[in-house]
Amino acid sequence: MQKFVCITLALAVAAPAFAQVPKGYPASYQKVIDEAKKEKKLVIYSSTDQASAQFLIDDFKALYPFVEVEYNDIGTTQLYSRFISEAAAGGKSADFLWSSGMELQVKLAADGYALAYTSPEAKNYPASSKMDNLLYGTTLEPGVLVYNKRFIKKPPTTHGEFAKMLADSKMNGKVATWDPEKSGIGFTFLHQDTVAVPGYLDLFKALGKSGAGQYSSSGVMMEKVISGEHYFGYNVIGSYALLRAEKVPDIGVAYFRDRTVAFQRPAFISKLAEHPNTAKLFLDYLLSARGQNVMANKSLIFALRPGTEGPAVPKNVYSKIGGKKNLVVIPVSRDLLKNLEPGVRTPFLNEWRSALKGQ
Repeated sequence: MQKFVCITLALAVAAPAFAQVPKGYPASYQKVIDEAKKEKKLVIYSSTDQASAQFLIDDFKALYPFVEVEYNDIGTTQLYSRFISEAAAGGKSADFLWSSGMELQVKLAADGYALAYTSPEAKNYPASSKMDNLLYGTTLEPGVLVYNKRFIKKPPTTHGEFAKMLADSKMNGKVATWDPEKSGIGFTFLHQDTVAVPGYLDLFKALGKSGAGQYSSSGVMMEKVISGEHYFGYNVIGSYALLRAEKVPDIGVAYFRDRTVAFQRPAFISKLAEHPNTAKLFLDYLLSARGQNVMANKSLIFALRPGTEGPAVPKNVYSKIGGKKNLVVIPVSRDLLKNLEPGVRTPFLNEWRSALKGQ
């Protein structure tokens, strides 16, 4: 998100005398709940749109009404910079960080800012969704092509078709995409295109020739498409697109059948957390069958947990892209740190800038 929003969700009802240990958890988990009751608060820094996160926060508070949740909706790069600055100053900061900026989340965890915690839910997730016991993938969110149905009657189904469509002079100034220098998830998506998408350079050049606008959030891109200023939004986060399309009839959501890139939204508990036990409750909730069900059916954030049913689940993506083989999932891994190294980041950004100039 481009803007900063701080929402404090006040205590709505009196806490029950006893909060249940979730089924299948060890009896010792009662201590986490008891300590969380003493902490009473949870401070979250997240790039997840407030509209999507609200369903999860409300359901979490239904389970643990003694927790006051302060939810800070911040863009990926701003989230990283703010947390680092606060940690360096020794002041108060987030208990829990949940961001689509995968490389930046991995870096924070690798640099020692994550509290080591083995979630009771960890066994339900593949190794590619976990980095040690520090960082956990919580979603499987594809990049999609958002379009305005008033102007586009038949969206492209491959990147090659999209590039050819952009050659039409009618498309000049009519495409929105990410600014990879300002957005963490924008960098992740576009850099991954260079690995996963055949003919990616032709598409990048086509974006440049069409005068594509560059933005740092999916929300802004969708607003531009809804207004008709742009006809397309390229690599918009699929979960936000689905939620918005439910309310805006003019919004269409298309998936590429040659390759679709999906990221996982990593979460971790800060080692500096003032409320570490409430943070544990929230992480376990996000990973739980209940939390994932809310993601898949209400938030429409694509759930990651196997066996989850609903409109926003991986199998529904597979059906739209020609099978699981066409989905490229970015793993939660220290390997992502390479993308932050100047030897990788600088050449990519140079290639991106050159392509946008048609070079």
